[in-house]
Amino acid sequence: MRAVATRVLSASVTLRDGPRAGEKRSTGPGLLVLLGVGLEDDEASVKKLVDKILVLRIFPNDEGKFDKSVVDVKGEILLVSQFTLLASLKGGRRPDFTAAARPEQAEPLCRRAAELLAAGGLTVRTGEFGASMAVESVNDGPVTIVLDTILF
Repeated sequence: MRAVATRVLSASVTLRDGPRAGEKRSTGPGLLVLLGVGLEDDEASVKKLVDKILVLRIFPNDEGKFDKSVVDVKGEILLVSQFTLLASLKGGRRPDFTAAARPEQAEPLCRRAAELLAAGGLTVRTGEFGASMAVESVNDGPVTIVLDTILF
């Protein structure tokens, strides 16, 4: 499981297709988390990643040092599924997405990630799984961390 967590002042997704096209989902200060689910990912992967996101100390303390988590600052999270995070370019210039989980595996794990983040006491909003979305964010810092469950 791979995620990109960006510290944001605000973030939003606007659905571009489907029955709710035009619907906008926004968060205040906190994190924009792009989430990619791989073929080998399961409930344990989700828990491992969420646990790391909840304690990731990338918010400044009074001295400006990274010492607080999104929970500490009572931030919000916008979680957006993004299978392209699992792209491989080993074969050339066209991305290969065969390492990404199929929707029937990935969607429940994305929902579970949102549930576990919310269980951490945070306001969590999500994009629409499989939909085309316009994602906007106002980065804070900028601070962006790549997380991969293989690495921790």
